Amino acid sequence: MKNGHEALPASPGMTLAESLRLKLEGAIAAGHLEPGSRLDEQEIAQRFGVSRTPVREAFRLMAANNLVELRGRQGATVRSIKAQALIEMFQVMAELEGLCARLAARRVSQAWGAEIGEIHQRLVTSGETGNIDVFYDINQEFHEAIYEASRNAFLADQTRKLRNQVAAYRRRVTRMPNRIADTIREHEAIMQAILAHDPERAHSAMRDHVNLLGDNLLDFLAAFE
Repeated sequence: MKNGHEALPASPGMTLAESLRLKLEGAIAAGHLEPGSRLDEQEIAQRFGVSRTPVREAFRLMAANNLVELRGRQGATVRSIKAQALIEMFQVMAELEGLCARLAARRVSQAWGAEIGEIHQRLVTSGETGNIDVFYDINQEFHEAIYEASRNAFLADQTRKLRNQVAAYRRRVTRMPNRIADTIREHEAIMQAILAHDPERAHSAMRDHVNLLGDNLLDFLAAFE
């Protein structure tokens, strides 16, 4: 907080609109802004201590990334995704993350194991407490570490963009029965494959972890309605 206003991320050359976009996209990715929720232009301007102009521009930037829908006088709303489209997006997401894991298995050093191991241990601890919000945030750290380990900036960027679009729905998957225990077990398999420098096994383990298959798909569709 600064002068009663919420702080914005800043870096050289970044405009106010871009800073607002990053902040709002982060809220969507974290699941704090649900699909279909309205973004109040005036409230956001007041919260961050800016005029409405950069807020409108931030909305336009987010619309270009398919994160929000602009509805004229109704303003901007967080994009909702129909079930069939969402399943297709999860399929693509699974392949992108699988490719990140494949490249990571070829490129990481053993020293990376300490970093991913520390993240995973925090995930296990948060799973024991049952705090879904904390678990979800640490889960994103785990996946982010693998994006970075792929050492392919373009792939990592494209994966993040799609992840942000489906983030609120991924949070719903996390809330499904037994999903925390399954996530921990699947993450362990992914880590082992990457640290063993086994690209095929890493790709397969990550793809199956992200994709909605079998009973998980049926359970998700039941909760989606």
